[in-house]
Amino acid sequence: QVQLVESGGGLVQAGGSLRLSCAASGRTFSTYAMGWFRQAPGKEREFVAVISWSGGRIDYGDSVKGRFTISRDNAKNTAYLQMNSLKPEDTAVYYCAAYRVRFGDTVPSRTSEYDYWGQGTQVTVTS
Repeated sequence: QVQLVESGGGLVQAGGSLRLSCAASGRTFSTYAMGWFRQAPGKEREFVAVISWSGGRIDYGDSVKGRFTISRDNAKNTAYLQMNSLKPEDTAVYYCAAYRVRFGDTVPSRTSEYDYWGQGTQVTVTS
C-alpha cells in the first residue's frame, strides 16, 4: 500500500511558477514510476508528466512540454513538478499517481495504468 500526499498548489498569476510535491509513504518508493495528472472542471483527467522509477526516462504531455519539469528524490520518497510560465489554462486540480513497475523503465501515461493516487492539490492561474 502506498499513500500519496500532494502539496504546493495555490493561486498564481499568469507567467508565474509553482512547485508541487508528492510525498509517498512506504519503503518501496523507488520501485514505482511517478506520474502527474490534472483535471479541470468539466474535463477528463489529463496526463501531465511521468518519471520512471530510476529517473532515467521522462515524458510530458504536449501542453506542458518546455514549461514543466518532473523530478524525484528516492531518498526522500518525494516526486516534484516544477511548473513555469503558467497559463490560465493550467488551472486544475493536480494529482500525483504511482505505478508499480512490472518490468523495465516504464513511463505510463494513462490513468488506468496507475495503482495509487493522491487526493490532489488545486492550482489556479489568473490572467
